[in-house]
Amino acid sequence: MRILVLGGTAWLGHLVAATALRDGHDVTCLARGSGAPPKARLVHADRDEDDTLSAVAGGRWDVVIDVARHPGHVRRAVRDLEPVTDRYVLVSSVNVYASHEAVGADETAALLPPLQADRMAEMSDYGPAKVACEQAVLDGFGPDRSVLARAGLIGGPGDPTGRTDYWPWRFAHPAAPGTVLVPAAPDLPTAVIDVRDLAAWLVRCGEQSLSGAIDVMGASLSFREHLEAARQAAGSDAVAVAAPESWLKDHDVNEWAGPRSMPLWLADPVWRGLNTRSTARARAAGLTHRPLVETLRDGMRWRAEQAEGADGRAGLSDADERELLDLLGEDAAPL
Repeated sequence: MRILVLGGTAWLGHLVAATALRDGHDVTCLARGSGAPPKARLVHADRDEDDTLSAVAGGRWDVVIDVARHPGHVRRAVRDLEPVTDRYVLVSSVNVYASHEAVGADETAALLPPLQADRMAEMSDYGPAKVACEQAVLDGFGPDRSVLARAGLIGGPGDPTGRTDYWPWRFAHPAAPGTVLVPAAPDLPTAVIDVRDLAAWLVRCGEQSLSGAIDVMGASLSFREHLEAARQAAGSDAVAVAAPESWLKDHDVNEWAGPRSMPLWLADPVWRGLNTRSTARARAAGLTHRPLVETLRDGMRWRAEQAEGADGRAGLSDADERELLDLLGEDAAPL
């Protein structure tokens, strides 16, 4: 196949391009940056410009795979590429859904209102922006010539946020000997899809002429099970010590991501269904999952190889964790 990757130089896009090349496809990457995989043709372009696609709109493409988040980028791509492209695969997100409270919801759930602007102004626009991106694809290609791949939390080697490599890293490097501080939320659902599994499935969408909206997520596991996988990935005998969720919030520990956070932790029950969405449609379309331990181990090893520090990444610093453990004192209990 002739595949055009709109992106191809950053984490997921780069791996999609590399996977397609490995599978014998002809790959062109259109991106503002550099660093496309070897043997891929790289076309430099700024997607904020109206004539962005002029260099590739004259070709013929079996499939376009787009990782964009700004609706204007997708609208221009659909406008220029629909006449010369058989299938459009948009990497969307489960953040498009209006509610994450119901457990086991599927692709028929209600969506957020679409963002009306061409660009996101802040991260709170992310879900509505992806809805607008989806609408642009459907308006141009229709449901039979498009795939809306609604991805969940992506992990594995290369995760720039630190959300998925923090816990194995922390078990491998306890801030206090033999102890890792965790939220007291053992039954909280978690789900991480390995970036390599997602990339392979996105290429398969083109190979198998798939179509429709599809939730593409990792297997749903309890937070306790996720932490055990992280401990195994680290080869650690450290013990998870739980702090009450309200206590963590009172001590300015953030949820989910970012500095001074407990990655993957979501205290509000309205988010309970986020990581339990049905993946039946994706599995029927060929999605497979490698073991979570492998994803976490490889992510941790990638983190260890990075020359730069972890500023801005998810998790607690050693100093913050030791301070919190001291404050928790005798109230600490094994998870």
